Amino acid sequence: MLSEEYKGAAEKIKKGGVGVLPTDTIYGLVGSALSQEAVEHIYQLKGRDNSKPFIILLSEGEDLNRFGIELDDFARKKLAELWPGPVSVVLPCLAEEYEYLHRGEKTLAFRVPDEENLRNFLEISGPLVAPSANPQDKKPARNIDEARKYFGEGVDFYIDGGDLEGSPSTLVCFRGKKVELLRQGRRRVK
Repeated sequence: MLSEEYKGAAEKIKKGGVGVLPTDTIYGLVGSALSQEAVEHIYQLKGRDNSKPFIILLSEGEDLNRFGIELDDFARKKLAELWPGPVSVVLPCLAEEYEYLHRGEKTLAFRVPDEENLRNFLEISGPLVAPSANPQDKKPARNIDEARKYFGEGVDFYIDGGDLEGSPSTLVCFRGKKVELLRQGRRRVK
């Protein structure tokens, strides 16, 4: 059951808002992956290189259908093993309508978080871009006070989850019938 604070934040996301909340790994600067305006606002807030796509959080693997992602049997089986959990998977995304997300890379990284409250939030908000809550080249915010110093009034909400000292998600892709490690994070992957 989501708190009123989370429900209110999810409604702000659905209206194009952005905010800071605890994810399953660290604090994230979040906005709707389905809103180009929200995505561009997050790039601006972070001062992030415009050619680097964000990881997208999903409430369940079925949400990949929204992005035109087609999976073979190997990918389906592997995703069932990896999700939910702190593993982000890079998948081909050829849909031109999501150019603002994949930034010409024609791939996107997705994750279904382990944290049930966050998945419940995602069921209401829809898929989120969720980069770490920090400007490029700064340390990720460990708490809401640090996030406020970074973003001030530039975001629509902050949700306090206490101090978070997590590490980012592990990032992998599928090459044929193998899982290739792109970034070691919180979870080891075979």
